[in-house]
Amino acid sequence: MLKVRRSWAYTRWFGWYSRRQFRHHFHSFRVQMPPELPEMELDIPVIFYGNHAYWWDGFWSQLCTERWFRQNLYIIIEYAQLVKHQFFTRLGAFSIDRSNARSAIETLNYAAECLTTPSARQNALWIFPQGRIEHVDKRPLLFFRGTAGIAERVLKKRESIYLVSVVSRIEYLEEQKPELFLSFGSPKLLKKTEWSGLDSLTAFMQGATESHLDEVKQAVVERRIDGFEVIIRGSESINRRVEGFRSVFGGGRSAEE
Repeated sequence: MLKVRRSWAYTRWFGWYSRRQFRHHFHSFRVQMPPELPEMELDIPVIFYGNHAYWWDGFWSQLCTERWFRQNLYIIIEYAQLVKHQFFTRLGAFSIDRSNARSAIETLNYAAECLTTPSARQNALWIFPQGRIEHVDKRPLLFFRGTAGIAERVLKKRESIYLVSVVSRIEYLEEQKPELFLSFGSPKLLKKTEWSGLDSLTAFMQGATESHLDEVKQAVVERRIDGFEVIIRGSESINRRVEGFRSVFGGGRSAEE
C-alpha cells in the first residue's frame, strides 16, 4: 500500500498546473456550490463521493479545496495507477488494491485513521466508489462498499461524519472547447446512532449520485446554468479567434463584390 507523503510545495505547484491544464483544454470550469457546504464544522470529517466518468476526475479536488475549504485533502487512487504516478502521494493520495483483500482492508483502516487524526483543519476524503471510469449516463450506478466501510470505521471513533455528493459532467455547448460542470450537493450529517449498515449506506449514496447527475444533466440541457460559478475561464477557442479577427479586419467581401 502506498501512503500519503504530503508536501505543501508539491500541492501549490499542482494547483498552478491544474489551472493551466483546465485553461488549455476547456472553455470554462463551472462549479455549483451550496452556501452551507463551506460552513461545515471543521472537527467533523467529510467524505466527498462522486461519479467517475472522466480522466479528469480528481484534478479539481485541490482547486476546490483551495477556493472554498480549510481541509486536509485525501484521495484514494487505484494501486496500479498510483505506482505510475507516485508524486500524487505528495498531494494527499494513497492507494487501494481491490484484487488483494488484505491490502484493501488496510486501505479502509488507513482512510479512517486519516479522517480521525486531530487537526485544526477539516479532514476530507475524496473517493469514486464506482472504482472505474464509466459513462456519465450509465444507470444504475454500482458502488463498491468500501466508502461505507470507511464511514463505519470513522463512526466507531467519532459521533458523526459528513457525506457530500459531488458530480461532474463535460458538455459541448456553443464553443469549440467543452465546458466542465462540477456540482456539490448539500452535506448530509450521518450520526453514529443513525448507522444502518454497509448495504443501506451504499444504496443511499448510489441513489443520491444518480439523482444529482440527472439534475445537472437537465440543467445543462435546458441551459439553466446561472447557478454554476465560472472559476476558470479557458483560452479562446479557434472559432472565437476567427470571429475576433473578422470583427477587426472585416468579415469578407461585400455582396457587390
